[in-house]
Amino acid sequence: MTAKIRGVVPPIITPLTAAGELDVPSFERLLSRQLEAGVDGLFLLGSSGEVAFSNDAKRRQVLEAGVKYVAGQVPVLAGVIDTQTDRVLDHVRAAEAQGVDAVVATAPFYALGGPEVTERHFRVLGAASEVPVYAYDIPVCVHTKLNGQMLLELGSEGLIAGVKDSSGDDVAFRFLARANEKAGSPLSLLTGHEVVVDGAYMSGADGSVPGLANVAPEPYVRQWRAYQAGDWEAVRREQDYLADLMRIVTVTQGVSGYSAGVGAFKTALQLLGVISTNQMPVPAAALQGENVSRIAAVLREAELLDS
Repeated sequence: MTAKIRGVVPPIITPLTAAGELDVPSFERLLSRQLEAGVDGLFLLGSSGEVAFSNDAKRRQVLEAGVKYVAGQVPVLAGVIDTQTDRVLDHVRAAEAQGVDAVVATAPFYALGGPEVTERHFRVLGAASEVPVYAYDIPVCVHTKLNGQMLLELGSEGLIAGVKDSSGDDVAFRFLARANEKAGSPLSLLTGHEVVVDGAYMSGADGSVPGLANVAPEPYVRQWRAYQAGDWEAVRREQDYLADLMRIVTVTQGVSGYSAGVGAFKTALQLLGVISTNQMPVPAAALQGENVSRIAAVLREAELLDS
């Protein structure tokens, strides 16, 4: 697989049984649905994939099941997120052993350091990994915003292959995209936005990694293809539809954070018959009652669920 991953690369949720174990049949149905929609890659064990909630055994099980099912049809990226470099390297080795095509790592966290610590972290990962490394910019979770100049230097030196940008900083993303283009595009730039993917494409993004694609992959695939064809009206039309659908994460009441976001994705997928339960990892709680009804109403408005 090429290191230059482009297109729609959904960050796949991890379906769980009522006992909290990986629900393999549901996982395979979800992966099949993504592949049938024409996605360009799959990101396992990202934030939507419960990487922060998963022990080593669960991570290994997710990658083993996912890589086996995908069987080389599209690139598989694996989250190797952990607090410090040595721990991340252990996850890199485990992911490589499962046959993934690239790994995705955040800045180190908990024992926070300055910019020089973050840069060294990625330099060590890039030099040690046998597969391409993607830098994951998600300051809301790791409390470090990745510096664009650092990313460009690492990409130019071949130490990272790209960036998965979930920073929410559209200005910084635009600056990075411009600098990347001027440098000959050493980085593959993937936006983690669900609602303003069209804006990222206008900035020159190489693709998207939208959690909402778990629920509706086809509109993101159509949007990517319209972008490649220069059909900006279609790009906007698909985005407007997806913005309305993204309301599944805002209509709930009495929940916040992970339970509201990934919890809504799982609840929608259960309502659509793709996964068997909307079970969440401890300590997050599954959505119930009126919150499920509110999500169902949004799905009906989007014509994904029968009335």
